Amino acid sequence: MNTKYTRAKYACYAANISMSIVANLPPVLFLTFRSLYSISYSLLGLLILINFFTQLIVDLIFSFFSHKFNMEKAVKLMPILTFSGLLIYAVWPWIFPGHVYLGLLVGTVIFSSSGGFAEVLISPLIAAIPSENPEREMSKLHSFYAWGVVFVIAICTLFILFAGAKYWQWLTLIFVLIPLASTILFIGAKIPKMDTPKKASGVLEFLKKGGVWLCVAAIFFGGAAECTMAQWSSSYLEQALGIPKVWGDIFGVALFAVMLGLGRSLYAKYGKNICKVLLLGTIGASLCYFVSAISNIAVVGLIACAFTGFCTSMLWPGSLIVASERFPTAGVFIYALMAAGGDFGASVAPQLVGLVTDFTMEMPSVISFAASMGIAPEQLGMKIGMLFAMLFPLSSIPVFVRLKNRQ
Repeated sequence: MNTKYTRAKYACYAANISMSIVANLPPVLFLTFRSLYSISYSLLGLLILINFFTQLIVDLIFSFFSHKFNMEKAVKLMPILTFSGLLIYAVWPWIFPGHVYLGLLVGTVIFSSSGGFAEVLISPLIAAIPSENPEREMSKLHSFYAWGVVFVIAICTLFILFAGAKYWQWLTLIFVLIPLASTILFIGAKIPKMDTPKKASGVLEFLKKGGVWLCVAAIFFGGAAECTMAQWSSSYLEQALGIPKVWGDIFGVALFAVMLGLGRSLYAKYGKNICKVLLLGTIGASLCYFVSAISNIAVVGLIACAFTGFCTSMLWPGSLIVASERFPTAGVFIYALMAAGGDFGASVAPQLVGLVTDFTMEMPSVISFAASMGIAPEQLGMKIGMLFAMLFPLSSIPVFVRLKNRQ
């Protein structure tokens, strides 16, 4: 083990846990914001949209202009942005109680930009550290995000249960300690050199390669398959399968994240043949989506939702591994482009599932069929939405077959 970069590795692990906080804490608090501050669903939805577009803009800037940045300074700025954004999120309502939404908006923009920095910089930093098995190191890094989700859900559930949602600002301040730890770890940490194209023309040369876009397609579908179930499982278990909300939250989000972390941790310890793992994972995810959509047995649907986490666990980090192996000289550029592709899939797919669900549950034929089955139109609509979601892992099968054949 190369001990020279140990501090930098721990800082990256803490930064990835921080990313799980900024991705999962706001949705948990949305209903609290609505009840305490009368913020509309539209404005809460706007925060999600701003989060996505801020990260995507950062991804694209680094995709084309990574050669303009001082990578070491950018890496060390990242956790400071996370810390600052969460801090503003928490304390703004105390300082400006008449303008709470503005504080949520400012905090979201700041910690979302740090999310973009993290997606672009953490993976190439870990890849640049000399290692006997870089694939396993990459998987280990991404496992910290999954375990971070479990940590966030557990802490939020316990805090709200015992302290109450009205004290959400103190909950946020507890989570601020994680990016603060990452900031401290990065101070004095030795950062390995990360390659970037020397100029914009070098970026354009990479964009002409078909293999680059094949990798982007892989992470687009991988991100779509993972994040659709992550975002919809709790609502699906509650509405379509009749599981009480508290158990839907625990098993829909936390158990999915546990299986996601387990898959990545197992690959970090034993993994090899990444293209084969990706192909098997996407086939498994397709089957899990299918079973969860057609099953009327709650426990079967719950197991299918959870195992989707295991099957999709390597689709995002695995696609990064393949891309970095195929284009080793692309450096930060390839990670930035892949992050943009993954973010796009992770945001578009859940929205499409929601649109399909809303559209189908209003169709007369669906209403009639639902009545004949003895279920509500909303239940059938969500099942159709979940069946539609199966198209994302299903569509990725030929992509991963082609990647496997191009080894």
